[in-house]
Parts: sequence; structure tokens; C-alpha cells
Amino acid sequence: MRLRFLRPAIAATALALMIPTSAATAAPEPDGLSCLDPAVTGNVEEQLVDRPQPQELIERGGYAGRTPAFTTALCRASDLPAARAVVRSHAAKLWEFAVDRAQGRVVAGDLSAGDDRPLYWTRLQITRALRQYTPSFALTPESRALLITDVDRISRGQDDIRFSQSRRVKRVLISGFDPFLLPQKITNSNPSGAGALALDGHTVSTPAGRARIEAVLLPVRWRDFADGMVERSFAPYLRQVDLFSTTSQGRVGRFDLEVNNGVWRGGFIDNEGVCYRGRALVREGFPTVTPQPEWTRSTLPFAAMTPVQGAFPVVENHRVVEVPGDTPEEPVTVTCPAAPSPGTAQPNGPTPGSQARQGGGGNYLSNESAYRATLVRDALGLHDLPGGHIHTPVLEGLGDPAVEITNPTFEANRTAIADQVRKLLIAAVGSLAD
Repeated sequence: MRLRFLRPAIAATALALMIPTSAATAAPEPDGLSCLDPAVTGNVEEQLVDRPQPQELIERGGYAGRTPAFTTALCRASDLPAARAVVRSHAAKLWEFAVDRAQGRVVAGDLSAGDDRPLYWTRLQITRALRQYTPSFALTPESRALLITDVDRISRGQDDIRFSQSRRVKRVLISGFDPFLLPQKITNSNPSGAGALALDGHTVSTPAGRARIEAVLLPVRWRDFADGMVERSFAPYLRQVDLFSTTSQGRVGRFDLEVNNGVWRGGFIDNEGVCYRGRALVREGFPTVTPQPEWTRSTLPFAAMTPVQGAFPVVENHRVVEVPGDTPEEPVTVTCPAAPSPGTAQPNGPTPGSQARQGGGGNYLSNESAYRATLVRDALGLHDLPGGHIHTPVLEGLGDPAVEITNPTFEANRTAIADQVRKLLIAAVGSLAD
């Protein structure tokens, strides 16, 4: 078990009895639902959780009791500090349970241990409950947003990065992603997220000695990236680590080690139904390079990683799409669907002075996670720190979501991808000189 918080104090029974049962602040019922307003349906992403497949994934993953336990505790909170303690405690336990389940320390449900989807859907149940929350105390929109942010950060492992104090143990930080493209296929999994759960807190043996891997998950939402979630996840730790990598799902049938990352957002729709086409700007207060560059470059040890054997070939990908450097600035577009970004493909990387339209990883959030993490590296002056982006193969094998949520082929493919991510990281760390 990884992270511990003190349990929140429970509001005194006497206080509850002082509140008239006819008032909006009536004492909560044992089922924990009396402080939730069901008329609040949640955002676009959260509304998907009511479909049969997410409900089945939560149940079969062994997560079914977590949201009811959370709402019961939340409804008993007497003030904002108590509510925040409940949120932080349950979010930490959710991440801890997901990691323990993925790594075989906990057996729950009949889905495979490596399934990343129940965590994703349970988190959305909890954030929707917080939007529905009508406590006995005044809750400002800013305080509600803080509670939701706590869940998003803590239940993604972003508050749970614990490296060994021994310099004999190498330190590796990685990120993975939530499932996406869900309205089209509600049963989607993300192998990068599954890999992050499987590797978080794991110590591996490499030719350069032991290495501890810490992992976080990132949402598929433009707004979180604009708010600095990538920078918050990586900036405090890059001076400590020996290697870092963002990871995401990429192309069919191969791993890509993306060499170049671009600043351009291509406008593809995110999990909240939002599009954004324009430059990925860094929020004030986070490390950056001025002027903000069009391109950043991976420093992963490609020579050690591309020969890694597994179910899929490993490709060092230099391809980008660019426009001339004197191209007039295009206005930001948030209308869906956004028009495609024009540009010229360059198979060997960007030409000097060009403007980015696609990095090696495209112009969606995969590319942006790599751009932001490597930009932080450069802003901190850590130019020789190995870091970049690993694109996993597309996770294939699942049929009609109305018929099945899993099958042996699908599970085997996810396991093979996660295992090869582990091998890639071992090879990368093993190449590092002391």
C-alpha cells in the first residue's frame, strides 16, 4: 500500500440533530444520497458513465462500492475542511486500489488485473457527485472546483510520487492517458494508462542497476493541459529523476519513439466534447523557454530502445508537419469540428525556422504532453536529461461494445503492450552511464 492520509473527522451526531429535517440541510440518510442533487447531470464526459458498459466495467472491476462509500462520507462532512479531507482520502484510496489491483496485490471483480477502465469510470462517478453536492454549509463555485481538482489530481497518482532516497536506485517518471474516443466506442481502454498502473511504484532491474518507476495519469481534456497539469506533474521532479517519458496510444501495430514535439494543437475533439486549434500556451508561473519554441526534441536513448524485442516493432519516428516560418498567425478555433491544419510533411524532422503543425506524435494531447514535459526540461536547463514520448500501438481485439466489454485477445494485446513498455524503460535506463 502506497500513500496514507489521516481519516477525516466525522461530524458530531448532536450537530446533525440540531438541523431541522425539513430544511435543505437535513441530516444525511445512511445511503449517502441526501446531499446530492440528481437534477445536476454532470458534464459531457460524466454523463457517459450512466451507459450500461461503464456500469458493467465498474461492477466487474470490483469498484462498485467506492462511490457510495464516498458519498456517504461526503454527506456527513460538517464544513469545507472536512469535505476536502473526505475527498482527498477517498481519491488517494482510489488510486492506491487501482495500482494494487493492477499489480496483483488486490483481487477484485472478474476483469483482468490490468484493466484501466474501471478507475476512469469510477473517477467520473465521484466528480459528478461533487457537482451534485449540496452540503449544509455554503459551498462557493471556487470551492467546488477545488474539490473536483483534488479528485482529478490525487486519483491520477499526481500526489503519490515517492522516489527512493538512495542514489543507487535510478528514478524514472512516466505518464499515461485516460481512455478516449468514448462516444464512438464506449468500451475503449488506453494501453498507456494500463501500463502506468502496472508500473507505478515498481522497481525493476536494469544493466545500470535497479530503477524505481513512478507513474501518473493524464486526462484527455484540453482545459487541463492549458491549466498546467503536465507542468505540475513533471516540473517538481525533473531535477530528481534519471529519465522521464510521457506515453500514449498511437498507431496500429508498432511502437513509435517520437523525436520531435510541436507546439500546435490540431483541434481534435476531447473527452468533454471541446475542440481547440491553435498554439499550446504555457500558463504564467510555470517554467518555460522565452520565446516559446515551435519544436522540442526528445533526448531518450533511441539506440538502446529501438532494438527492444516484443510483440511489436519499435520505430524512431522523425516525421513532422510544418508550415513556413513567415506564415501569418492563425486565430484560435474552438468550434467543432475544427478545420484541418494545413502543412507539409517532413520525414526527417522540422526545417530551420518552420512553424509546427504536427509533431512526431501528431497535434493532439499525446504530442502536447511530450511538448510540455520536454519544454519544462529545457526551461530548467536539464538539456541532457533523457526524456521524450513513447507511442504505444493501438489496442485492438475488442468487438462490438453492445456485445462485449472484454475478451482474451483484447486482454492479451493489452498485456503485451504494457510488458513492452516495461522493457523499453528497462533498456533506456540500462543505457545510462553513472
